[in-house]
Amino acid sequence: MIEYIGAFQIVLGVIARFWPVWLCMAIVMGASIFYRKKLGLYGQIFGSGVGVTGVAICLFWLFSAIFASTIAPFDPLGQMAIMKDALPGAIVPGDGRVYLFGGDKLARDVFSRMVYGSQIVLIIAPAATAFAIMVGTTLGLPAGYYGGRIDSVLSFLANLVLAFPVILLFYLLVTPGIMDTPIPYGLAGLFFIFPIIFFATLFYTRYKDRGMLLYVQLALTFLIGGWIYVGLVFDADPLGIVRIDPNQLNIFVAVVFASSPGVFRIVRGLVMDIKTRDYVAAAQTRGESPWYIMLWEILPNARGPLIVDACLRIGYTTILLGTLGYFGLGLAPESPDWGTAIKDASRLLRSFIHPALPPTIALMSFVLGLNLLADALREQSMKD
Repeated sequence: MIEYIGAFQIVLGVIARFWPVWLCMAIVMGASIFYRKKLGLYGQIFGSGVGVTGVAICLFWLFSAIFASTIAPFDPLGQMAIMKDALPGAIVPGDGRVYLFGGDKLARDVFSRMVYGSQIVLIIAPAATAFAIMVGTTLGLPAGYYGGRIDSVLSFLANLVLAFPVILLFYLLVTPGIMDTPIPYGLAGLFFIFPIIFFATLFYTRYKDRGMLLYVQLALTFLIGGWIYVGLVFDADPLGIVRIDPNQLNIFVAVVFASSPGVFRIVRGLVMDIKTRDYVAAAQTRGESPWYIMLWEILPNARGPLIVDACLRIGYTTILLGTLGYFGLGLAPESPDWGTAIKDASRLLRSFIHPALPPTIALMSFVLGLNLLADALREQSMKD
């Protein structure tokens, strides 16, 4: 016989489980508000309620992912047969612990799976977006600055990818059989080299006349970049720290491949506008190299729209991960990611609605936080 706690006790239990999140949020939010005048664009968003709300929601899920092992009372893959489809607040017989949000059809704790699902989203979505921005920026800068044949070729390739139906594109790239081919690892090898090229060029154009400082920065770039590259692409990190599951790599590459052309078009358009400004002409008059002008004169002045786009793109990627999980593509079937959890719960939705609500609300709230943050950043960047 399963016993249950009341709704008020469930709420208190959930709040108590998130204690490390509340503590870290209080520290970060308090410090951000106190020093907001010194934090540039980030500090400015604390002048609006929308910005504060967006930051608070994003920080909540960020710290939830970091402290998932502390917050979750159960193993996300652990099963207790008696707790199958248990209602919220069910007490595990002989254990005393509580399934705060109930159990799913495989007798796993819904609350723990929701918390651990945030780790998957917070790893893949921001990282894939960052790589997409690196690829799109590295290609968009020369396309917008040089124009001509370079622009025509790169724009054609970007438009070719954008013209392909997005859902079909992801289905082709994420379908399980694709992992048996060299396509994902080939694309990963291509895309993951862009950050190394970007930072090497960035440091070289800035410090090429400063000898030892340049050599140190280039050495660190190739050492750290090469270490991450070998770990991600070849799964050959000697320390075993940098690695990614093949299913996650597949999704990662698909997101970067589909998102990079959009970033490319944004960067290209910004460069074509900014390169006509007086400070760019002044840099050209000083004899600065084209890549120095692109990276140190144009790109910093394009950061506002790019930051806003990054926030929105992380939200789009989060929704995409949920969609792929819902259709059973990409991640393993037992994965606690929110999309897979929603898919599993939807099959018994008429009988048990409680397993579907937590991952759905989690997905919705995180995307909402990113959208609010993007709106606040857009407003502040327009003022600047």
